[in-house]
Amino acid sequence: MLSAGALAGVKVLELGTLIAGPFCTRLMAEFGAEVIKLEAPGAGDPLRHWRLLHEGTSLWWYVQARNKKSLTLNLADERAREIAMRLAVEADIIVENYRPGVLEKWGLGFDDIKAANPAAIMVRLSGYGQSGPMRERPGFGAIAESMGGIRFVSGYPDRPPVRIGISIGDSIAALHGVIGALMALHHRDRTGGRKSGVGQMVDVALYEAVFNMMESMVPEFAMFGEVRQRTGGALPGIVPSNTYLCRDGQSIVIAGNGDAIFKRLMRAIGRVDLADDEALARNDGRVARVGEIDAAIAEFTGQHEISHVLDLLTAAAVPASRIYSVADMVDDAQFQARGMFETHTLGDGAALTLPGIVPRLSATPGQTRWLGPGLGEHTDEILESLGYDASQRDKLRAAGVI
Repeated sequence: MLSAGALAGVKVLELGTLIAGPFCTRLMAEFGAEVIKLEAPGAGDPLRHWRLLHEGTSLWWYVQARNKKSLTLNLADERAREIAMRLAVEADIIVENYRPGVLEKWGLGFDDIKAANPAAIMVRLSGYGQSGPMRERPGFGAIAESMGGIRFVSGYPDRPPVRIGISIGDSIAALHGVIGALMALHHRDRTGGRKSGVGQMVDVALYEAVFNMMESMVPEFAMFGEVRQRTGGALPGIVPSNTYLCRDGQSIVIAGNGDAIFKRLMRAIGRVDLADDEALARNDGRVARVGEIDAAIAEFTGQHEISHVLDLLTAAAVPASRIYSVADMVDDAQFQARGMFETHTLGDGAALTLPGIVPRLSATPGQTRWLGPGLGEHTDEILESLGYDASQRDKLRAAGVI
């Protein structure tokens, strides 16, 4: 049974393509917001054709665009911009990820929308933010990861920096966009709601969103001149937390860095001497002897298959895990018990498995109402709701406006 969703009644207008903006609105749509996605006629969001395709449509698209309505508009045309503005006037939240200045040229910038809808909340995701000397430069997630610091610390010290195998910079920025939008929505509703509440702009720079995740790097550098380096599978300054090789060639991640956990870990691997060493009772003492501790753990894991190590550490209440591939995830009982996979049927009858919706809300859970829409699938429905009759829509379509 479908629930209304935590964001039922919230209207969202999406002016974005690819990852950061659409991921931001995807989360809103999953929890009941009405999301209208604007796409260019004939082409649509390039994500429709990224990575693996089924019958010409990206499987990623079905995830990124679920529960959204697709409206085609050629924003280069003044008539299309008029429609977009009418939708913005009705919206609670507008999400966009154009380069700064583009929407202003079209009369759809924050000041333009605020003049028509003072309660509007506009989430703006861009590479470098809406101000500063780099504001007009193009910036994708990969650039944000490089500038924001995560690439510098990713990989091994004797090799060049590596990237994480997903578009993490875009996704981190999208999550910041959702958080900012919900905070702004709460403030607007406290100050009068849709009719008289205070709207505002949520300015998310992709590089700043990544930078915001970089833990204690800034104060460590400011006070001690410490520049955190690449440490491979280890978590620097937190011991032990590393990746270790087992006898069968599989790798296991062990996080034994809690003081009590460390003692249990050392006893589990037969190193009672280290468990009872008072110099290792706290993390600062363990950091000074990280090489010795890691060597002891690696010696143990190298003598046993990963299944045995996992069983042993689980019994000792030590956090540990194999490194999961997607095949491991699909077979895993914990993923299955938590409903992290949904099976749907495409129009051609093919079965499609999508990731479950996160986070889990007990009273108003998120859900998949429909899969990513066809290009312009909801154009007539939306324009009709704005008062455009069939004749007017035909003329707009003939002129390439929709």
